[in-house]
Amino acid sequence: MLNISQLESSLWEAADQLRANSKLNANEYSMPVLGLIFHRHATNRFKAAKIEIEKSLPSRGGKKRAIKKDDFKERSAIFLPENCQYDFILNLPENADIGEVINDAMKGIEDQVEMLRGVLPKDYGSFEEDLLCDLVRIFDREELRTATGDVFGRIYEYFLNKFAMSGAQEGGEFFTPPSLVRTIVNMIEPHRGTVLDPACGSAGMFVQTGHFLENRGGNAAAKMTFYGQEKSDTNTRLARMNLAVHGLEGTIRQANTFYDRWEELLGKCDYVMSNPPFNVDGVSPEKVKTDPRLFTQKKIPGISSKTKSVSNANYLWIQYFYSYLSEEGRAGFVMASPASEAGHGEKEIREELIATQAVDMIISIGTNFFYTKSLPCTLWFFDKGKPAARKDKVLMIYARNIYRVVTRKIRDFSEEQLQNITAIAWLYRGEQERYLELVGKYLNQTHQEAKNIECELKQLEEPLANLTKLLKVFSNSLGNSLPLLKDLAEVEELVAEDVAHENVESFRIALDELEEAINEFNLVKEGLINNLKPHLAWFAQNSPTHTECSDAKLSISTINTSQKECAEKFAVFTPQLKTLQKHINEAYKLASRAVEIAEKKLEARKQESWDKKEIKKQRNELDIARDNAISAIKYTLYMKAQVSWLQTRFPDAAFVDVSGLCKVMTREEIAQQDSSLTPGRYVGVAAQDEDDEQDFEERMREIHLELASLNEEAVELASAIANNFEELFG
Repeated sequence: MLNISQLESSLWEAADQLRANSKLNANEYSMPVLGLIFHRHATNRFKAAKIEIEKSLPSRGGKKRAIKKDDFKERSAIFLPENCQYDFILNLPENADIGEVINDAMKGIEDQVEMLRGVLPKDYGSFEEDLLCDLVRIFDREELRTATGDVFGRIYEYFLNKFAMSGAQEGGEFFTPPSLVRTIVNMIEPHRGTVLDPACGSAGMFVQTGHFLENRGGNAAAKMTFYGQEKSDTNTRLARMNLAVHGLEGTIRQANTFYDRWEELLGKCDYVMSNPPFNVDGVSPEKVKTDPRLFTQKKIPGISSKTKSVSNANYLWIQYFYSYLSEEGRAGFVMASPASEAGHGEKEIREELIATQAVDMIISIGTNFFYTKSLPCTLWFFDKGKPAARKDKVLMIYARNIYRVVTRKIRDFSEEQLQNITAIAWLYRGEQERYLELVGKYLNQTHQEAKNIECELKQLEEPLANLTKLLKVFSNSLGNSLPLLKDLAEVEELVAEDVAHENVESFRIALDELEEAINEFNLVKEGLINNLKPHLAWFAQNSPTHTECSDAKLSISTINTSQKECAEKFAVFTPQLKTLQKHINEAYKLASRAVEIAEKKLEARKQESWDKKEIKKQRNELDIARDNAISAIKYTLYMKAQVSWLQTRFPDAAFVDVSGLCKVMTREEIAQQDSSLTPGRYVGVAAQDEDDEQDFEERMREIHLELASLNEEAVELASAIANNFEELFG
């Protein structure tokens, strides 16, 4: 599994080494390093697209046609001539001018994509050749050769943040975490038309829109028109790089959105998505007071008596987003949590916003979703085309308790958590069929994984039996002679003999316990398989999937009932699977313990009866088989848990208020709460889940990650202290 945090850190060390060992300042080296990351990503995407193209090329007379540049564009990739590919640089002869070759490669890439003209860095000639060669090789690490867009997005963000801290870039968020972007995209569902992000950073909103359409068989390049605005020159260039490497086209312009409006887009955008900088306090009220984007009576939320500037620009952004929308347009954006119930002028603007009836959904997000900020945030959604039945309503979702731990400092949504949150919006909109399709998908995945369990258990039997057999051979060879004592001094012989007898006894007890554990494992396994097989056969014939019928209400009710019945039938296997999991772990633990006693206390490796090579082989096979079996069981339970999560909260496949999670509020009810748009104020306290074993395991994983992270920080701190001492006294 790729450890992105370690990869980010080690890659940054390369850039930091470059800074420390060259005459370049932070501004001079930042973009060239980002350019190499872009180049590596573009090459990855080119190679992956080439494989797909070659598979699908039409042929005549047994001869396939030649690959064309447009083939790559259709697959959201850039065509790269040979001298523009990363591998070409890696394989240069020793006397080649690597800096000039990279500059030429960047120019060659720009020639392929109009949007990239003048964007890519071309000052690699100013780098020392040895350092540049090392840097090129570092970005050719195995982990990066097949890395995907999300990984490179993380690396882009990590590097830009480091550069910002070193003074190379302007501060602020430039890459919104994929979980938040995907939540926004899933909720507003862009499918055709114009998309605007007036604080586009590295264009993550556009890239995820592309993925959203691609996953549904669409083509973003053909269906969407992207417009982005960004204050920072570096981020503007980075956004163009990001679009290009994903085969997307758009207009990205450098401008300060507070003072530079996109006149032709006012009231014309089908979608607005953004993660603007929070709590900006330096905007000139004189420059914005006549701005038509500020449509409310209050317009400017408040002016600081000290600075005479706008005290907080959050509600300028919110008005901008609303004003750019067309009559049927939707918006989704990230906002600082306090903005949801800020007072004074901000409250007045919020009241006017709520009065437009366009406020559609508000989602509270927990801490640590941003890589550079630990504070919680809120996602706001506007929908000017809401149907009459929902005009007066706002969906509140409290998702602060929903997250997956990535590292001690970073959280995100798992794929299923993201889908479950999206399913709440579907039910709110009355799209029950989509909810049922998701539950049906989870049920199919549950049963498909359960089907694999028998095979994985069989794979586990052989190394477990073989290892036990080898351990028994060794046990039988010990007899009563205890050859380990022959080299011991006479004076110690009696004491040593007692210890040796004790160790042999411990080993044989462990071996007996192992055999007993294997017998128990086999009993539980056979019982589960015998019960599971007929159920899987039943499911294959009676899978409760979503199908259309003449009476939609009857169809929804019937399918929901059959899905619940199916989930109940499978629920009987949950305790059996958990029991089986414990038996697998127990047998594995005892096998490991027996080997450890033999090797450490009986010096088994010195004995002829100890087959070191075969025992190592069987242990390795046992490790793999045990991990695969446990993974199959865990994933089965995990997918079943997703079914339960949805069905226990929405038993009738229709939206209902769920304590601690979601609630639909009317404008009148919101007005009674000071026009607050904070979901936590409305949803109440979440009910405790009946089964907290998964939570316990997750918390243990969090603790493990936290400890590992603290250890890493301790090492980094010790290194920094040592370097400081060296600089002071060296």
